[in-house]
Amino acid sequence: MIYLKIFWAFFLPGILGYGGGPSSIPLIEAEVVDRYEWMTTSEFSEVLAMGNALPGPIATKMAGYIGYEVGGVAGSAIAVFASVAPSLILMISLLSLLLRHKESPKVKRMTMIVRPVIAALLGVMAWDFFVESFQGPGLLHTVVLAAGSLLLMEKLKVHPAYVIAGSLVYGAVFLG
Repeated sequence: MIYLKIFWAFFLPGILGYGGGPSSIPLIEAEVVDRYEWMTTSEFSEVLAMGNALPGPIATKMAGYIGYEVGGVAGSAIAVFASVAPSLILMISLLSLLLRHKESPKVKRMTMIVRPVIAALLGVMAWDFFVESFQGPGLLHTVVLAAGSLLLMEKLKVHPAYVIAGSLVYGAVFLG
């Protein structure tokens, strides 16, 4: 039964997460943290941070890790398959339709409408992580990481990958 839950926990965000990984993350969080309670918000934010630090699609990395934590190797395989299955099914079945209508003004308009919704979902999730950081690591660490990241990326133009790696090292040294 756990494998079916793992499948649905990652299949549904794959279906509903129009726009790729960033739009799926809040949906995955809703399933993993709120619905099935496999993780806390803090644990989920750590998985998200680790997934962002690694190359490749975020949703599949998170699915693999969470699936493994919940159901072992089989759970990991099921979660990864479930996260890519909606896209795989749609791409195979609707390829000709997509090629025919990819320049349609209606499709472009739909994409423009969906972007603010994705931004709002990511904003709510970021706010939840921000509030959680005060309860966990504390205000000082949150301010240091946020201000340091802003300074490095905006003023010094450091690549975000280096900022993420530095934040991971900071977390390992000061929060580990």
